[in-house]
Amino acid sequence: MKRLIAGLMAAALTAAGCGGGSTSSGSGSGDEAVKVGLITKTETNPFFVKMKEGATAAAKAQGAELMSAAGKFDGDNASQITAIENMVAAGVKGILITPSDTKAIVPAIKKARDAGVLVIALDTPTEPQEATDALFATDNFKAGELIGQYAKAAMAGKPAKIATLDLAPGITVGKLRHDGFLKGFGIAEGDPSIVCSQDTAGDQTKGQTAMENCLQKAPDINLVYTINEPAALGAHTALKAKGIDKNVLVVSVDGGCTGTKAVQGGQIAATSQQYPLKMAESGVKAVTDFAKTGKKATGYTDTGVTLITDKPAAGVQAKDTAFGLANCWG
Repeated sequence: MKRLIAGLMAAALTAAGCGGGSTSSGSGSGDEAVKVGLITKTETNPFFVKMKEGATAAAKAQGAELMSAAGKFDGDNASQITAIENMVAAGVKGILITPSDTKAIVPAIKKARDAGVLVIALDTPTEPQEATDALFATDNFKAGELIGQYAKAAMAGKPAKIATLDLAPGITVGKLRHDGFLKGFGIAEGDPSIVCSQDTAGDQTKGQTAMENCLQKAPDINLVYTINEPAALGAHTALKAKGIDKNVLVVSVDGGCTGTKAVQGGQIAATSQQYPLKMAESGVKAVTDFAKTGKKATGYTDTGVTLITDKPAAGVQAKDTAFGLANCWG
């Protein structure tokens, strides 16, 4: 019967469109390995690919078994709910999750916690943040604030015509980065210097379309904030097509290898680098510690953020792209 249930669990993960996998080095004592669940937004985004790599390596080092799943697309809440249910039924001690819908996922997380499972959000906090036991993530507000400060200094007093290429409504990571950028630049929402705002879902093609739309509305845009580097590269494509890419400052967040190379190449002026590997490693260790001691991780753990640019601005602390490439992901 146990074998039948295990088989059904594995089949359910596959049927939900979630990428399943397991890694275990074994304990060498015959004891069952601690099971750790990892649920990411997608399996294709390099950020989450690196996160899974980190979790896999950490599980192996801890003698744990990793069960992994992902949504079919960014925003696929249904697959994440199914994955939580399947992992709880399979006996995981803890679940690490990057929630696609930060509000809609909360009831499923509550059921898992009520069943005694430790649930830790990685990268993206739930709404409310207290819906999970703990959060291991970049300070996304700070990430936005850093590029806002950089942009303000780099503009050197020149009047700004700003386009914000955002994520999507209701996603905390997008709002935090956006609000941080505004604070760093020293303006509030609704400031007249913001001449266009468009959602991109963090997608390069949608970023290009959003930038094209903004340029139709305000051809004199000279500063572009982007939610991530794919959106930034899409924006650069649109700007270059108009022959104005050299006249527009583009800033972003993520610190992936492709994005960091774009900073090096001048397509992006600066980016705030975050560290998915550290998030995953810390999360796996927290679950295995919980299994051993019963002590739950709590609260928020900042996994770090660094401004990366080869054109430093006065008064804004940053590292160059050599550092960025040595610590990038993807």
